Amino acid sequence: MKLVVEVLEASDLMPKDGHGSASAFVEVSFEGQRHRTQTKGQDLNPTWNETLVFNVADPAALPERTIEVIVHNDRGSGGGHRNFLGRVRITGAAVASSPVDAVVCRCPLDKRGIFSNIRGDIALRVYTVPDASSPPAAETPAPAAAGGNKGSADGNLKGGGGDGRRGGDEEKPGKKNQKPAPEKNSKETQYFYSAPANVGGQGFEIYHSKHPAAAVEKRGNYARAEPVPVMRMQVPKPLQSGFGLVETWPSLAARMGYRGDKISSTYDLVEQMQYLYVKVVKARNLPAMDDGGSVDSRVEVKLGNYKGLTRHVEKNQNPVWGQVFAFFKERLQSNLLEVAVKDKDDAIVGRVVFDLAEVPLRVPPDSPLAPQWYRLEDRKGGRLLRGEIMLAVWMGTQADEAFPEAWHSDAHSVNLEGLAHTRSKVYFSPRLCYLRVHVIEAQDLVPAGGGGRAPDAYVKIQLGNQLRRTRPSQARSVNSMWNEELLFVAAEPYDEPLVVTVEDRVGPNKDEPLGRLILPMEDSQKRLDNKKLPVARWFNLERPPAAAAEEDGEKKKPAKFSSKIYLRVSLDAGYHVLDESAHYSSDLLPTAKSLWKPSIGVLELGIIGARNLVPMKAQSGHTTDAYCVAKFGPKWVRTRTVLDTVSPRWNEQYTWEVYDPCTVITVGVFDNGNVAGGKGDGGGRDQRIGKVRIRLSTLETDRLYTHFYPLLVLQPSGLKKTGELHLAVRFTCTGWVNMMTLYGMPLLPKMHYVQPISVVHLDYLRHQAVQIVGARLARAEPPLRREVVEYMLDVDSHMWSLRRSKANFYRITSLFSGLVAVGKWFDVICEWRNPITTILVHALFFILVRYPELILPTIFLYLFMIGLSNFRLRSRNPPHMDAKLSQAEWAPPDELDEEFDTFPTSRSNELVRMRYDRLRSVAGRLQTVVGDLATQGERAQALLSWRDPRATAIAIVLAVLLALFLYVTPFQVVALLAGAYFLRHPRFRTKMPSVVFNFYKRLPAKSDVLL
Repeated sequence: MKLVVEVLEASDLMPKDGHGSASAFVEVSFEGQRHRTQTKGQDLNPTWNETLVFNVADPAALPERTIEVIVHNDRGSGGGHRNFLGRVRITGAAVASSPVDAVVCRCPLDKRGIFSNIRGDIALRVYTVPDASSPPAAETPAPAAAGGNKGSADGNLKGGGGDGRRGGDEEKPGKKNQKPAPEKNSKETQYFYSAPANVGGQGFEIYHSKHPAAAVEKRGNYARAEPVPVMRMQVPKPLQSGFGLVETWPSLAARMGYRGDKISSTYDLVEQMQYLYVKVVKARNLPAMDDGGSVDSRVEVKLGNYKGLTRHVEKNQNPVWGQVFAFFKERLQSNLLEVAVKDKDDAIVGRVVFDLAEVPLRVPPDSPLAPQWYRLEDRKGGRLLRGEIMLAVWMGTQADEAFPEAWHSDAHSVNLEGLAHTRSKVYFSPRLCYLRVHVIEAQDLVPAGGGGRAPDAYVKIQLGNQLRRTRPSQARSVNSMWNEELLFVAAEPYDEPLVVTVEDRVGPNKDEPLGRLILPMEDSQKRLDNKKLPVARWFNLERPPAAAAEEDGEKKKPAKFSSKIYLRVSLDAGYHVLDESAHYSSDLLPTAKSLWKPSIGVLELGIIGARNLVPMKAQSGHTTDAYCVAKFGPKWVRTRTVLDTVSPRWNEQYTWEVYDPCTVITVGVFDNGNVAGGKGDGGGRDQRIGKVRIRLSTLETDRLYTHFYPLLVLQPSGLKKTGELHLAVRFTCTGWVNMMTLYGMPLLPKMHYVQPISVVHLDYLRHQAVQIVGARLARAEPPLRREVVEYMLDVDSHMWSLRRSKANFYRITSLFSGLVAVGKWFDVICEWRNPITTILVHALFFILVRYPELILPTIFLYLFMIGLSNFRLRSRNPPHMDAKLSQAEWAPPDELDEEFDTFPTSRSNELVRMRYDRLRSVAGRLQTVVGDLATQGERAQALLSWRDPRATAIAIVLAVLLALFLYVTPFQVVALLAGAYFLRHPRFRTKMPSVVFNFYKRLPAKSDVLL
């Protein structure tokens, strides 16, 4: 019998060569035989596709044997020097009996010792074949290369008589995440974990999620003590690999560590992109091209097949344009640049030709290149008698200040109107502030119609689109009193007045105005704390418009008096206006800048690019016009739109000041629907592609993170991966003391705690803040559209979702899983399943009882040791959207359709009735749980309430006896007796419940008096 080990590939290996990479090879050992694969140089995701064959001396003993697979880094210095990259141990019980039954198994690499730093996994296929059969080569869709089917480096034919072959060349860096597909008759890829080194008989059953089976423990022979019985363990099917992070190692200046280039000082988190810039400033003394002695001119900048046009300037021989054109260096199609001045009939007035080899290079922070006058030439190269054009031509990068406003060569088919929507911009949210209006009372109200009727008055206050009302006055009188506070969201500049109207409810759905007040916002007092209240003032109410119109027809008489209202109006600048969810907010500062704390660091974000984006304009024959939006604090950034590609490259870098580490930056990717003037597939709306959130407190300071983040979008059809976003993130701390001090300070400003706002009001105010921010940013040029702002601020996070409810339920159960684990461990101790551990626990308990002053130090020392041991297990990657935690992968279509339903619902009555019944069943189970909790609490209350006279009598008698016993008995003796009772041997235990438990269960509750 032959044992065949197919070594397919590895991924996410630990770099060991000092340059961020590794030259990996695999060494497989079995029964004294050792074979190895070829070395794949400078690749953290190598692909081998080699087959190693071993002789099996005793096929019956194969289940008790172990196959050891070790991944090494070839240092290439001779003498067999290597670095350990990880290992996998596979027991013979997990070996398939034929190639047909073999599956591709992805095995996480194990450590060799406690201090080993290992990561990554390796893909293997292991099976047996008869001696007469030859093992098939690994079928993997890797690109074929010349000489690809060569023997392995150490001669696999010598060890097992097999043919070690490779199926393809090294994998390209751009495709390092593509996994080799197994052969057609094999099953889906599975994950399993290595057997421990000291146990040779453990094997693993492959788990299939489509046909789950209960975990069983099988024993082959109960009479034998050796070998160790095989324990079959089922491993759950992993998440899709595309939903995880992929670490990258791009050639960035910050990672390479060089500072020779000036650009690396400010653009060190992105790759440099070279551009040819052409700045067309103006022209003078152009020759006349029409009968009126003038010219209607424009400039055409042509480079190969790319052609850019300026705007038309009519009837002017000295036109001014002031436009910049940028051509991507990697897509230059010619060595000659032609700048031609044309008439409106496309007749050439004159032109200038540049050789690109003579164009100068400009590197910021150099000053801008000064434009020069160039004499226009005709088609044959002869100089014209008159006509000059002022130009500046240089080679630069995306760090050039002309980059954001330039016309780019990939936008050659976009008109000037659509071009404005493709430029990169920086936006700032308006400064928001809470407006507090304290409505106290009113005097001398004149009811409508007279007749001596007391008005049923209430106050209506409006600020922009925000409308709030007080309750009607409890005392119906001309001197009404309310004493209510209403909150609004105001935005600087305060150009909208506050309109206060007092109305009288004269009948059902019929209200009559009694007076109105228009109060400018500039008159409001600014309040920074709660120490001193603003002064309340009396304001005169103007006559309502209807009453004023009646007086116009009559002879106007001087007003002897008017109705008055007593108000206290203040701008509460000590609060932070929430426009994001408080759980992942990017800004926690108060409105008043004088209350801000010093900044603690700088956040740098490099938006490198994306790949495998979903074509959003497939119906119109295009792919995707993608751009990114990043939001942190009040600062929003928008990259330029890269047109018609699913793998855009932006390479733009932005910086934010950080005032609190417990904040989150949000980066979203959108498809631009306004490039063609709103006539595309999206109808002018920018369609969402996905977003990423990164919490700053999870990042190590001064460390550069470069990853591909999965873009996940939940749709009514299910969870969909729409691409991957390539980001570089670095958080630099400039004040360690201030940052550490923040961890002991409140998360929100002081006013949120000394004068808190209710949760209901906060939700309403957050909705109003989002509407104000969306309206203000939509007025910018180019506008940041409302759908983009709402998606970035997660405006619908408060809506009902059964999927989110399940996710939150599982989050709660995971929190209590630690307590459940401690309870199970204590049960194992009490059952004496491991006598040595139980004896040690008894000894520790007796020591703590004898020296009780050691209890708290022991607890905190234990916490310290747990934290120290978890340090090596800490996450090395920043957080990302977790599809498993969100319960997004397994959400049924009906639940997703309910989540995406409008409010109020737009579904049919039958479907709404079905969902209502489902909600009733879920609420019924929740009602049962809440009722059981209430029952246990009521039994505790009934212990001394004499609802059950006999039970209460027993309880108070036992209380007296316990009081006497505890008085005469030292506490240490009581603790020792209680511990000995709970830790008693199973021989002294019974399966029947204890007397105390029986007594408590018999206490009365109020569940029997419920209707």
